[in-house]
Amino acid sequence: MNATIPRMTVITLGVADLARATAFYREIFSTRPVTQYDGVTFIPLPGVWLSLYPLEKLVEDIAEEVVPLPANAFRGFTLAYNARSREEVVSVFARVADAGAHIAKAPQETFWGGYSGYFTDPDGHYWEVVWGPMFDFSEHGDLRFKA
Repeated sequence: MNATIPRMTVITLGVADLARATAFYREIFSTRPVTQYDGVTFIPLPGVWLSLYPLEKLVEDIAEEVVPLPANAFRGFTLAYNARSREEVVSVFARVADAGAHIAKAPQETFWGGYSGYFTDPDGHYWEVVWGPMFDFSEHGDLRFKA
C-alpha cells in the first residue's frame, strides 16, 4: 500500500513558556484552546490545529541532538494567515500588536501585487499576514486560487 499525506492536521510550536504562548494565541485567534492535555495546548482552527508544547519537552520527544535556536532567530519557515482584503491585514496587525507580538515588517505593498507584513509571537515564530489578488476562499473558508 502506498500511503500519502493528504493534508496537514497539526502544527506544533516549541515554546519557552506554555502559559504565555497559550494566552497570546488565545488572544489573537479569539478562540479558547482545548483543555491542555498532558502539558500541551491544542487550539483547533479551521483545517488545522495549532499545538503549543514546551520546547525542552519537544526536543526530548524528538530524541535527537537538537540545539534550540534563540527566540529571535529566523528558523527558515513562516506560518501564514491569508486575509480577504488589505484592510483585514491592517486589522490583524492591530490585534496582534495589542496582544504583544513583535512587528518584524509592517504591512506594505508587495512586488507581486499583494499586501503583506510579518510579526513574531513571543517565542520568535514568524507569521505572515497577507492578502493577494490571486486568492479566493471557498464557501467553507478554504484558501484557493481564483478560477
